[in-house]
Amino acid sequence: MRTGDLGVPFRLPLLMLGFAALASGVLAGLARLGWNVPLSMAELAPLHGPLMVSGFLGTVIGLERAVAMGRRWAYLGPLLTGLGSLAILAGLPPAIGAAAVTLGSAVLFTGTALLMLRQRELFMATMTLGALSWLAGNLLWLAGTPLQGVVALWINFLVLTIAGERLELSRFLPPSPVAKRTFAGILAILVAGGFLTGHPAGVTLYAAGLLALALWLLRQDIARRTVKTQGLTRFIAVCLLSGYAWLAVGSVTLLAAGSLAGLAYDAVLHAILIGFVFSMVFGHAPVIFPAVVRVKMPYHWTFYLPLLVLHASLLLRLAGDGLAQPGLRSLGGLLNAAALLLFIAGTLASVIRGTRAGRAGERPQHERATSAANPQAPRSGAARPRP
Repeated sequence: MRTGDLGVPFRLPLLMLGFAALASGVLAGLARLGWNVPLSMAELAPLHGPLMVSGFLGTVIGLERAVAMGRRWAYLGPLLTGLGSLAILAGLPPAIGAAAVTLGSAVLFTGTALLMLRQRELFMATMTLGALSWLAGNLLWLAGTPLQGVVALWINFLVLTIAGERLELSRFLPPSPVAKRTFAGILAILVAGGFLTGHPAGVTLYAAGLLALALWLLRQDIARRTVKTQGLTRFIAVCLLSGYAWLAVGSVTLLAAGSLAGLAYDAVLHAILIGFVFSMVFGHAPVIFPAVVRVKMPYHWTFYLPLLVLHASLLLRLAGDGLAQPGLRSLGGLLNAAALLLFIAGTLASVIRGTRAGRAGERPQHERATSAANPQAPRSGAARPRP
């Protein structure tokens, strides 16, 4: 452990706060779709988005960044976002939770900006702009802006964080100078479009930026090569490529709809936030989870099961949106939740397998298969924590 860092006993409660927000956010989302859930969760239905984006994903990303930095003050970020979600769940005035989340995002932005000053690279600038987008969106949310007015900034937080991390890993298949300039142009479009989605032209600009980013990633990411391998490396590549496809679907849907409203709102948000973002979560969990909490997650073919359910459920949900069939949309949403539950169960099962293998003195399969050369695993520590 590096000087000033916090050990696993301090990290684990922060991770649990994030997963509490995930569970609550999923139940609140099911309530929005008409499913019967506990009354306390149904009352949180309007806060489904903040719980999922800031409470879960923001806390987990903040924890990763704190581990990467190895500075105790950086852990204030996930602590504040986790406590903000807890305040929402406890029924405190929403402004209290929103204020805590906003402060937590400010800590993440500060930490990312400091990393950028140390490593002046395009990928760090991308992640810094992602963190800035989250902070800006949270400030607007705290000021009373409706969620539709801030959701593009929240999407930018996640999309730019992921894109920056993938750009960092492009050293294994370096983009040409033209490709890098293209990426920088796409970055400018997304940042500008994120603030302009209140206007039709801004929506078109933003959707075009998302589509361009999806196509850029599909073309430039090393996953195009590693998908031809096997084991964990191939699984990660499949998650990445399918996630980029969902990002393209969401952006094309937004281009066709011309606004973030009505059924298009549901289709666009879930294609991106579930299809794209959670494909990334599924793919990187076997790398990130061991780094954060020091456990082993041996690869197993069952890793594909939640991914398959996720894609099938999204197809069903978007079909319900496109055909204006609430029943299909609700069923798709229920299966979205089932995919997340399968993912959690699979993660726990893998940790148990890794623990048993460790006690038996075995080397986990994913380490045997990929330790020599796993280009999916970040090395610099700027974007992802080091074990």
